[in-house]
Amino acid sequence: MSDQAAAALAAFGYELGILKRIRRAGWWHAGVRDPESVAEHTMRVAQLAALLAAEEGGDPARASFLALWHDTQETRTGDLPHTISGYMTKPDPRQITADQTASLPEASRGAVRAAVDEYEDQQSLEALCAKDADKLEMLLQAVEYRDVGVQRVDGWIDSALKGVRTETARKIAEAAVTISPLAWRER
Repeated sequence: MSDQAAAALAAFGYELGILKRIRRAGWWHAGVRDPESVAEHTMRVAQLAALLAAEEGGDPARASFLALWHDTQETRTGDLPHTISGYMTKPDPRQITADQTASLPEASRGAVRAAVDEYEDQQSLEALCAKDADKLEMLLQAVEYRDVGVQRVDGWIDSALKGVRTETARKIAEAAVTISPLAWRER
């Protein structure tokens, strides 16, 4: 690997680190003072995508990989809540990814762009699982916020319940709204 390629990958690594500091903006509308970061959201999305894919008969590693890249464009745009629709056009994730990866070595550039393309196309089972995981993670987070006293999260819960498409995600979402976020502690 050339010094230039290594520097490009290091710079991209620094850019990705911004996701740890960008807060999920929609939660401010619900009154959450310190909402989760995009990186925190992405981690659980990737984990859930793997589980969904495993249950649906897909490739868990691929679904998780797609989920890892689904919001990386937000280093350039910030997290844009759905309330922007009607005021501005949602930025094209593929174009942002192309700009972000332009200086990367060919193999890395191709891997990231292919993952974003597959996720955005929503044609593969793994992409469907990654998208469902995004919705499911939002639902889990909304229930967790509600459980600690945040009100006005029903819209996020309803949106997630309506938005999931795989049978596994539907069943998990339905279960998630009926159990405590601390159910995992019960033995």
